[in-house]
Amino acid sequence: MVTIAGAGLALPPTASQDDLWAGYFDRHYTGAANGLAKRIFANSGVTTRHAAVSPLLEDVSAWSTERRMRRYLTEALPLGKEAVSRALADAGLAPAEVGLLVVCSCTGYVTPGLDILLARDLALPADMQRLFVGHMGCYAALPGLGVASDFVNARGRPAVLLCAELTGLHLQPSTVDTQQIVAHALFSDAVAAVVLTPDGRPGYAVHEITSVTDTATAEHMTWDVTDMGFRMGLSPKVPQVLSQHVAKLVAGLLDRHDLALPEVDGWAVHPGGPRILTVVEKELGLPPEALAESRATLAAHGNCSSPTVLLILDELRRRPVPPRTVVMLAFGPGLTLYAALLGWTAGGGA
Repeated sequence: MVTIAGAGLALPPTASQDDLWAGYFDRHYTGAANGLAKRIFANSGVTTRHAAVSPLLEDVSAWSTERRMRRYLTEALPLGKEAVSRALADAGLAPAEVGLLVVCSCTGYVTPGLDILLARDLALPADMQRLFVGHMGCYAALPGLGVASDFVNARGRPAVLLCAELTGLHLQPSTVDTQQIVAHALFSDAVAAVVLTPDGRPGYAVHEITSVTDTATAEHMTWDVTDMGFRMGLSPKVPQVLSQHVAKLVAGLLDRHDLALPEVDGWAVHPGGPRILTVVEKELGLPPEALAESRATLAAHGNCSSPTVLLILDELRRRPVPPRTVVMLAFGPGLTLYAALLGWTAGGGA
């Protein structure tokens, strides 16, 4: 039994959506773009979010990619150390026990990477294996979870999964491009880590990770490296594509484990935006309360890319009575849908 036995979060300073609009974006967007942007910000479903480099203090929109990458390391490394340390403490593990470190990030690239620098600063073992997952975007936590789970199952050693995204470093110059405005209204910074163990500790057992990719719609979501940071492409057709695949993906996952949809009492659905959650709710026939934690996470944290589903899972874990069966769903470039099935265990061995 491979179990998610610990979790740790590291969140940069918080700013309200209203303050971000009034203090920066209201003057960032001029002319006809201003009214459009104001409506998009107001309807984003985001109340507060996080910024390692806040536009209220520093305007990075004209920075070169080189400058942004230097700042990424400055900000991401201490946040990563905080998240991993908290996750290990939550699981009751020492750094020397870690057998694999998986790092997911699509918002920054440095060499030596976060995996090596974290191993150095946290005194992780020299024989620990490392894997860096880049450019998978918002769904990266789930393939990362799958790799970590497979390692723990095969090797019998604990693994750590770290998702670190600083999307705010990729603020773009003012534009009338709706896709860019949507990205600026939704995306946020966060770092989250989970620890997986082979010894049946209390937590969520990982039953299965599965996915489907619709390569015919690959152009609907893009993340292009430019001379001025990374530029998001986000088609309004994404919810429509999700509606064609999500019900079948979830039904197949549950069928393989002899579960019916009403038996799922916890949903961690990546809130790419309010429309994404509405589509998932409709296609799966879920009651509004089923996605309460997903909507609350969007409101409190924004869309943090890959860490977001881990933030939602942490909320589910903190319920007075944790849900027994959890389905995690995340979506990103491909277009790709990933799903994970987790089951609560009180521990006591496999």
